[in-house]
Amino acid sequence: MPENGEPTTRTGTLRRAIRSRHLLRRGESGLAARALTLARSGGLAPLLVALVAFVALASPMVWWTREHPLVEPGRVMGHTHTVRVPLRLEDSVATMEQREAARQRTPRVYVADAAFLDEVATSLRNLPRTVAGAQSAAQVEAAIREQFRLTDESLAALQGGLADGEPTPEWSQRVEALLTLLRARPIVDKATYQRATQEGTHSQLLLRTSDGEVLVPRGEILNADDAQLMAGAAAIMGRDAGFVGLRRDVVADRIARLGRATYRADESATAAAMEQAARLVPAVFRESPVGQVVFRRGERLTNAQFELYEAELLASRAGMTPWALGAERLALTAVLAAVAAALLGYVILFVPRLRGHTARFAAVLLMMLAALGVAGAGAAADPGLITLFATAPVLLLAVALVVGLDNRAALAFGIIQAVITALALGLSVGMLIVMVAGVGVASWLLADLRERRTLLRAALLMGLALAVATLTTGVVEWGGTGPALRQTLLDAGLAAAGGVLVGSLTLFLVPGVERAFDVATGLTLIELRDPRHPLLRELQLRAPGTYTHSLNVATIAEAAADAIHADTLLTYVGALYHDIGKMNKPEYFVENQAGGVNRHDKLSPAMSLLVIVGHVKDGMELAREFRLPRAVWHFVESHHGTTLVEYFFHRARQHALAERKPGQGRPPEEEAHVPDEFEYRYPGPRPRTREAATLMIADAVESTARTLEDPTPARIDSLVRTIVNRRLLDGQFDDCGITLVELNRISESVGRTVASLYHARVQYPEDEKGTEARRA
Repeated sequence: MPENGEPTTRTGTLRRAIRSRHLLRRGESGLAARALTLARSGGLAPLLVALVAFVALASPMVWWTREHPLVEPGRVMGHTHTVRVPLRLEDSVATMEQREAARQRTPRVYVADAAFLDEVATSLRNLPRTVAGAQSAAQVEAAIREQFRLTDESLAALQGGLADGEPTPEWSQRVEALLTLLRARPIVDKATYQRATQEGTHSQLLLRTSDGEVLVPRGEILNADDAQLMAGAAAIMGRDAGFVGLRRDVVADRIARLGRATYRADESATAAAMEQAARLVPAVFRESPVGQVVFRRGERLTNAQFELYEAELLASRAGMTPWALGAERLALTAVLAAVAAALLGYVILFVPRLRGHTARFAAVLLMMLAALGVAGAGAAADPGLITLFATAPVLLLAVALVVGLDNRAALAFGIIQAVITALALGLSVGMLIVMVAGVGVASWLLADLRERRTLLRAALLMGLALAVATLTTGVVEWGGTGPALRQTLLDAGLAAAGGVLVGSLTLFLVPGVERAFDVATGLTLIELRDPRHPLLRELQLRAPGTYTHSLNVATIAEAAADAIHADTLLTYVGALYHDIGKMNKPEYFVENQAGGVNRHDKLSPAMSLLVIVGHVKDGMELAREFRLPRAVWHFVESHHGTTLVEYFFHRARQHALAERKPGQGRPPEEEAHVPDEFEYRYPGPRPRTREAATLMIADAVESTARTLEDPTPARIDSLVRTIVNRRLLDGQFDDCGITLVELNRISESVGRTVASLYHARVQYPEDEKGTEARRA
């Protein structure tokens, strides 16, 4: 051994090579180094273009949202706001009050029943003539006698008002005076009378007759259904008209017993008059000097304060110089650019699935823009639901990225989206914490989505987590009493509703996310591992040996993937389908020959190579035909990587060397071709994921372990490590990022699992008849 302690054996060479490769990778793991590498490959420029476009589109959204008053009357305010520019604003409340007062002072309009009044006038004018020939009250028609309550005495008094068979001028004059008084005393029905005496503050009534309009005191109105009121008013009108004695009683009884209204309320005319009066009232303005407090932290916002706040925002925005407005917007854009730069750095370092796929990265940025747009537009349209619009889009983005990428990427993108949303909506630190908490819970709960009930549980827990976080931060910020507590409870309910809504929508979004990001969730993989899947059923029927081999490989690979904390479900499903290409020519693969004739004995090594290598290509065609997820495609195409088809390579070399017999004197061009290794290698690609590398090891070990005559654990362990070392030296794991520690854990797990599958059987003694004795 040399002085530096390094062994001189092949193992030492392997260790030095691995150490050099590790040091090289460690030197290239920094952000600057990776960005430089990405730039050299031409992958950085498209990402930068997409990110610049994102900032350019997100900035106007943030500007627009922040210019809106994202509050509504009744909300407890989270900060104190003062007037920044002098304001002369219309006091809408005072203006409205004065205009309403004008409406209430407007006289109500009543329209005369002209036909009925004419009927009453005719009855009164002709009364003496009507009773002229009667000798007693009994001779007067009953209806007339009842209307005027005639008696013999009153009949005699009425007949005294005749001259030459006609009413005297005195009677006619007094009747006209009575009719004038009657037209000035509106008699209405009971309902109209009740409204007239209760509504408004007006002191007069506007009466419309065929002769014109007249204003009368409000108190002149009479209720036609109030006999006592009518009797008193009729007596006064009779007296004021000049009637005395029995004649006054007769005409008073006629008026008191009208039995119906002489006027009706004209609602449309009254409403028009009220609006006209309101329009004549000028607007009330008030001055708001700089520094005046619009509202204070902890106060419940009133309508007047909201109007002042809204007007102050508009006035301050309009009063800004172009330079000041540009500086403010530039500052917001700079913040967005800084957040976007952090996002790009994270992608370069930790998200290879976006680092090398500009279209996918652009799709994620579009999702972020959509979430920002929904949050801003929703909060501006209904500020009362700002908690819902702030949390739900952020949470939905995180859920989609958990499904489409992974939980770490979802957590990072979700937090960045929460920061951008808080910037746009002007949210407090407490609300930002609530959104981050929701993103964290979503990333944790949906990291392994295998069952639909997981979505239900996630929906409930996300809602609960958001509610608890909102309540906790609200109590810390506002305290636990009064209107602030009610506001906090309302926000907690809205946040919980957002969490439950997002969880419920996830079930419908999963298929779309799978297609958009070209991934397979646990729900899809669970369906693919079902033995009743058409492709697996076909494999069972056409290549039963290959199916059994796939099941064993799946069992071995699943345990190994679990040992390195890889995706066990994806590994298992990939192992089930990795050899589906053998269905096309199953008899050319040893596991399906069942001890029969080997078809390769009649083929040249080159033809056998085409058949063996072709099962990868055939498998990819079947995977596309049956629409298997792309994540499963990689297991099919990479389970042999670029390894050497050793058996047929050595066989081809032997044939070529045997044909080159010395002394035959053939020209060089006629000599048999001795193949090179690259001619007998699989086309690849090599495994690009840890799961695919695990399958490669499990597949090779399971196939080789069948050849062991005495599969003891020690021999199996030696076989596993030999295969792993050969694949490592062959460079098959260079593209998958697997570590030596993980390879060691895979070797240990595969060794244990294979030993349990191919353990030796106990040899039982034979009885006297030569049959093996069995234990009862």
